[in-house]
Amino acid sequence: MTALDARTDTTTVLRFPEGFRWGTATAAYQIEGAATEDGRTPSIWDTFSRTPGKVRNGDTGDIAADHYHRVDEDVALMRRLGVTDYRFSIAWPRVQPTGRGPAVRKGLDFYRRLADRLLEAGIRPVATLYHWDLPQELQDAGGWPHRETAYRFAEYAGIMADALGDRVATWTTLNEPWCAAFLGYGSGEHAPGHTSALESLRAAHHLNLAHGLAARTLRGALPAASEVSLTLNLHAVRALSQAPEDVDAARRIDAVANRIFLDPVFHGRLPEDLVRDTAPVTDWSFVRDGDLATAAAPLDFLGINYYSPSVVAAGASGSPSAWAGAEQHVRFEPAPGPRTAMDWPVDADGLHELLVRLRDELPGVPLMITENGAAYDDYADPSGNVKDPERVAYLHAHLAAVHRALADGADVRGYFLWSLLDNFEWAYGYSKRFGIVHVDFATQRRTLKDSARWYAEVITRGGITEAP
Repeated sequence: MTALDARTDTTTVLRFPEGFRWGTATAAYQIEGAATEDGRTPSIWDTFSRTPGKVRNGDTGDIAADHYHRVDEDVALMRRLGVTDYRFSIAWPRVQPTGRGPAVRKGLDFYRRLADRLLEAGIRPVATLYHWDLPQELQDAGGWPHRETAYRFAEYAGIMADALGDRVATWTTLNEPWCAAFLGYGSGEHAPGHTSALESLRAAHHLNLAHGLAARTLRGALPAASEVSLTLNLHAVRALSQAPEDVDAARRIDAVANRIFLDPVFHGRLPEDLVRDTAPVTDWSFVRDGDLATAAAPLDFLGINYYSPSVVAAGASGSPSAWAGAEQHVRFEPAPGPRTAMDWPVDADGLHELLVRLRDELPGVPLMITENGAAYDDYADPSGNVKDPERVAYLHAHLAAVHRALADGADVRGYFLWSLLDNFEWAYGYSKRFGIVHVDFATQRRTLKDSARWYAEVITRGGITEAP
């Protein structure tokens, strides 16, 4: 038997296409720990999390889920689940501590070992170059609002392609550049904690530029069959009503949340309405000739991270804001329905909406769900079991939405569940649990939750039953 000896039943199965990639995902700073070992230097998240008041309970990623020392155990868990793919990120300051110059051999060796263990387990490694852990020295030199950071990122991409290109065939340049730009430099909720609309827009552009430069570098260094991608947390934006002012509020958010990345990357242009909306902030003179053409590097697929939709209306959100050019014109409204422990609404229809939109707007571009999941207040009961029926229901509904999108013609090639492990949840510290594997952070003991067993059954079947 495979995948936890998944049971066989006679219920109707909504099957996914042959070769559909069933994965799970993590991020380096959230799970690795070993923050000062083997030459690793601080990232902006080390600095941010050690700043009083920035992270709940003063938590840091110093130890996290101790994945750095538990690679074999964690890969064995994935093999047990039967996943075909594992999406992990590389900690930039672990392999190139200052963001410049030569790499650290021990850092490279860690990722070589991880990739080797995955391949031995029959699991495809999927590497993300940037999941928000910018080397602190690069931030001290200006960070993402500074153009030079994009060139340093391309150099780092070349280092990793040379080190792992013989083992890793699927690469993602950036994870959720919207969060890096607008939560990091706009609202200050994420590292480095700045609150500048101008910096957030400059950062967004330089992240697009960095993506294009890195994609070009990867193409030049990797075998021809390798895949290069980008992952965006696209927002399913809904107007509260069809009143013109509410519809315009949705347009504004769509511009600064979605099209600020989609238009440069796929069309080599900036959205004209975004430029108008942000005119009080900038004239965009930091965009140089050739930048947008560079950002529009060909991709093998687009990764989509989705958790919940956004409902907006005309109003004002206040300041500081992650919504440059929209904060005085838009307010966010609570969406109806159940909510996760993050207080995010549960609405799988938003994922279907996004996939159908991309089917129409980006014909010929394959899609991958690179993150989808939910946080709930999980705990191990006295018998050691972790029951999480709400997560199972959430995952089932969202996989059903993907299946429906496939039937509607969306070219979706795979699904990566977020997350494999409970981990350091950014500004929430260890207070929120997204994993399908429970981690007791005091002992680092791993326990499969019911959702992990359910996901293993899904993989074995190649689809979901009509009910979870």
